[in-house]
Amino acid sequence: MTYYDITVPLINEMATYPGDPGIKITNWRSLENGDAANVSHLNFGAHTGTHIDAPAHFIKGAAKIESLDLNVLIGEALVIEVPDHCMSIDAEFVAKYLHPGPTRVLFKTRNSAFWSTPDGPFRTDFTYLELSAAQKLVAQDVKLVGIDYLSIEKFNQANHETHLELLSHGVVIVEGLNLADVPPGSYELVCLPLRIKSGQGDGSPARAVLRTTR
Repeated sequence: MTYYDITVPLINEMATYPGDPGIKITNWRSLENGDAANVSHLNFGAHTGTHIDAPAHFIKGAAKIESLDLNVLIGEALVIEVPDHCMSIDAEFVAKYLHPGPTRVLFKTRNSAFWSTPDGPFRTDFTYLELSAAQKLVAQDVKLVGIDYLSIEKFNQANHETHLELLSHGVVIVEGLNLADVPPGSYELVCLPLRIKSGQGDGSPARAVLRTTR
């Protein structure tokens, strides 16, 4: 049995989506300074690094991160490898590589290579999911979809159509994965957000792990 940690480590220098808060991890208390214990202070947005989007991210009054179903966040997942020349994932690609059945799908794209330099600048040329692909995933009753960069839809896409298509149908979105070392195939996924009850409930950083099923 093999485990793959597909979570991007949080570091102060890593890129965040333009307009989102940056990352600031500092020492609140320190043994070196004579304090009784080490205590870190964490300051970053809910959509930093590997994270989950709840429906409340884009839909007023929709489900919040604290209420997401564990049965969706844990279970069999299919990793689909997208060729490096593909700059977007469309409905035709989904129809070709995703047969009815899997309810959790993770797309491994050229984006995963971006994480080899985690302190690099934000990339606007990331591979993304087209609206038609989102509609196809909904039609195939997919409940969770993940991708290996900080947004699932095209940079500056008008009206956030891809997000809205998925979230309005209760599809959980996982963004900021690193699938560089993961061969395509079926795995067990465990992807859990922080149980944040206060605030808008739009999302949360998560720890995501894949385990081979054989």
